[in-house]
Amino acid sequence: MGAVLSCVALPALGTVGGWVVSCFSAAACSLASTRVGFALAWLMLSDWAIKQLQHLTLDYLKLDCAEGSCYGVIAVHRVCFALVLFHTILGLLLLGVNDSRQKRAAIQNGWWGPKVLCWFALLAASFFIPNGFFAVWGNYFALVGAAGFILFGLVLLVDFAHSWTERCLENLETQESNKWKYILIGGTVLMFSGGITLTGIMYAFFATNGCSLNQFFVTFNMILCLLITFLCVTPAVQEANPRSGLSQSSIVVIYCTYLVLSAVANEPNDNQCNPLRRSQGSQTTTVVLGAIFTFLAVAYSTSRAATQVNAGIQEDTSREHLIASVENGSMPRSALYDDDDDDDDDAVDDKDDEKYGAVYSYSFFHFIFAIAAMYVAMLLTNWNTITMEETSTPGNDGDLVRIGQSYTAVWVKIVSGWLCSIIYGWTLLAPVLMPDRFLDDY
Repeated sequence: MGAVLSCVALPALGTVGGWVVSCFSAAACSLASTRVGFALAWLMLSDWAIKQLQHLTLDYLKLDCAEGSCYGVIAVHRVCFALVLFHTILGLLLLGVNDSRQKRAAIQNGWWGPKVLCWFALLAASFFIPNGFFAVWGNYFALVGAAGFILFGLVLLVDFAHSWTERCLENLETQESNKWKYILIGGTVLMFSGGITLTGIMYAFFATNGCSLNQFFVTFNMILCLLITFLCVTPAVQEANPRSGLSQSSIVVIYCTYLVLSAVANEPNDNQCNPLRRSQGSQTTTVVLGAIFTFLAVAYSTSRAATQVNAGIQEDTSREHLIASVENGSMPRSALYDDDDDDDDDAVDDKDDEKYGAVYSYSFFHFIFAIAAMYVAMLLTNWNTITMEETSTPGNDGDLVRIGQSYTAVWVKIVSGWLCSIIYGWTLLAPVLMPDRFLDDY
């Protein structure tokens, strides 16, 4: 249990400590408050939190389940349900808001005190909802939301692979320095090397003789990686999208290979095909790395997804319309200079990035946070299961909470890797099969 509490303490303290700084922007503050909720959800898996809540509620939350094993699962769902409800309410209140100068935009960019109090009120209220509700919530609603977040995250990963490569190529073309060429080539070689190394490790330790399922996982992933790598450099794909190449493929390859390694390393009750099953040190490392990766993935996915919806909305299109009006003779040329004077007068705050409208969709921003909370709830509760095992190692006087060690979690990761390869493959084939739809993009 010390391992779990230690990996919670630093993220929780760091998040609370940085909350005040983060509140200088709407997105950052919402992200910080959600991280606090995720840290609290993680803490609910500990025996200490169970006993404290039971004591504070005068045994109202005492559960009648075998060995109390269901408490951690339901407690996590309570915290994440409060987050889902909080962001759903904000998303509904901000429907139709596309300009930061609208009155309701103050809900997103201000009102921090009432919003924090509202979230704590929802959190407290969630612990008085009957347990039967969360059994249904966790088995159906949270499961669907988590699946949606995984699919959306895979799309964002493929988008990141393309956007990162295109940015490197643009900088390489516009700048005289070779720095971006070295970054692009070095990153591609490094990620392909990492994918090959991880595959070799899995064959050596997880896909030995007698481990046919793991052999299938590793081999099928390797075949998919080879297919998408070959596909991205075929003449037809290169003609339809000249910017397609090995850089995007390397990002997808390393991520899909990591998913397979994470899956086989978390297989339960299999000492032969999972040598890390009983390793205390590796389990602690897995928990810490899993916590860091989860928070980073949620932070990037929510921020990137929400801001991509209204990409380019911050651009001032009024200037373009004014120039067009002057050119067709409907307005005098002096209007161009008058507009410049107005801009100088209005530019009181040069740091206002929402002067001409919201730079991201407020409602969609909170929708992504809501399904992200469902995903974290399923992840922390081992996709609705939690296993408490006694540890006999010196210095550990409690139980070890295993996160993600179930065949449900294994198959979720494996299928996610397959879907990621399929999505990336479709982005390569779509311009070839439907060139008219992608003519303007390339």
